[in-house]
Amino acid sequence: MDIVLLYTTIFVFLIAFAFSMVGQGGGSMYSPLLILLGYAVSISTSTSLVLTLITSLSAGYVFYRKKMIDFRTSFLFIPGVCLGAFMGGALVAFVDETFLLWLFVFFLAGLGGRMVYTFWERGKIEDEFPKCIVTTMYPPIVLFSFGVGLISGLLGIGGGVLIVPFIIYICKHPTKFAAGSSLVIVSFSAFSGLLGYAAFRAFDIPLILVTGIAVLIGGNLGARTSMR
Repeated sequence: MDIVLLYTTIFVFLIAFAFSMVGQGGGSMYSPLLILLGYAVSISTSTSLVLTLITSLSAGYVFYRKKMIDFRTSFLFIPGVCLGAFMGGALVAFVDETFLLWLFVFFLAGLGGRMVYTFWERGKIEDEFPKCIVTTMYPPIVLFSFGVGLISGLLGIGGGVLIVPFIIYICKHPTKFAAGSSLVIVSFSAFSGLLGYAAFRAFDIPLILVTGIAVLIGGNLGARTSMR
């Protein structure tokens, strides 16, 4: 194993461990990490989608066993996010890599702003169980999920970093249920993005196999740790 692949494996394990604890697949970190380590944008995007799928499935199973997934909420997001992610994955082949890199920059800047907002919002009292979402929320959820899916497919992320705060602050769900529900949505998002991507691009199978094992273990351990 070369040194770059070794570093990649260690870092993706740590990302999977940390992000699975908060209901995210880690895609917002996998792609930038792979690009920084010298992998091509196309390889970074496709590998990130695979790793996000593995992380979300591994961690999601743990949340499912603990009955901490609100499937009613998850299913509202899935149609839009699947369509958007498939389109985004297919469009990657026709988008200039420089544009994708700038899109990453703006996305990460927005992510930083979201984290600041989350810091100021913490400490609020939450309900113990999820509330039913009123029907007037359905159209905004579909539009939001489609947009998240499109970005996810283009950048190789699952979208959990955007979905979790939406479920918490807009849908008014408890954080513990938002995390589990998001993992279901992210799984569908990553899988749909891969389908769109596979139509036009190849995959780095050795990279996926090695890092995939790392995130499978990391995602499972992270989810179990969050239950304690």
